[in-house]
Amino acid sequence: MTTTLRPEGPETPTTAGGRTRRWRILSNGHQVGSLRTTSARHGTQLWGEISELEITEGRGRGRGTFGALAAEEVLRNWGCARVDVVVPESAQAARGLAATLGYAERMRNLGKSLTAAPPLPGGVTARPIGAAEFPAWLDRAARAYVRSLMDSGLTEEQARAKSRLDHHNVLQQGADTPGVVLRRLYRAGGDDRTAAEPLGSLWVDLHLRDLPDGTPLGWVMVVEVSPAHRGRGHGRTLMLLAERECLAAGVRELGLNVFSGNEVALRLYASLGYRVVNRCYGKQL
Repeated sequence: MTTTLRPEGPETPTTAGGRTRRWRILSNGHQVGSLRTTSARHGTQLWGEISELEITEGRGRGRGTFGALAAEEVLRNWGCARVDVVVPESAQAARGLAATLGYAERMRNLGKSLTAAPPLPGGVTARPIGAAEFPAWLDRAARAYVRSLMDSGLTEEQARAKSRLDHHNVLQQGADTPGVVLRRLYRAGGDDRTAAEPLGSLWVDLHLRDLPDGTPLGWVMVVEVSPAHRGRGHGRTLMLLAERECLAAGVRELGLNVFSGNEVALRLYASLGYRVVNRCYGKQL
């Protein structure tokens, strides 16, 4: 029995400077599944993604494994330096396949449906991050993001390229970018020094994209507690602030990424009612 990969249609260029193509998985000429390969430019490198992998006939016969390996070869021929896959939390078999093929879990997508605006604890206040503060804040956020990306398995070059691309795409007008919430958390009252020292910062995109049913999805891009103030509940306060900002803008679905090794953050989000939606895996090609 021969399993092959054949194009379903022509290649299509992407807005990210790459290309995408749908493929049919065939067994003795009969279609038993399908998948999509996509490449995107990150700095000087191309990254690949395998998506829409589905076996419609004869599961458990290695057809998914063949499809994934064949897709990796396509991406290598396209010049991709790494490959990523996003697996729904409910797809346990696909998660097992990713592990078998040497993919490492990098991060998890979490989500929550918002209902009522939660109260913030007393003794703190939130202020916008203005244009004067923005460059220093962005530099700090970008450096932290690069470190987290490297910890999740990216090379330094890949991490820096992704950081530059992500920050440029979402903050094109800096602190004045429409649809973006940038806040710092401070102690309320107190002396001049303590009142001026930020406890942490928050960045929320109020409408990252639409869900399949058209519902707007907000996204927590950064939630960071200043090192001197960690372990005092300020991360929870920043997340409650994110929910309040979304609801004030009419957004009732909120999501975020958390790197898989960040057990403290995972416990925090679980305690706030966030559930794992997808797991993101990757490996170098």
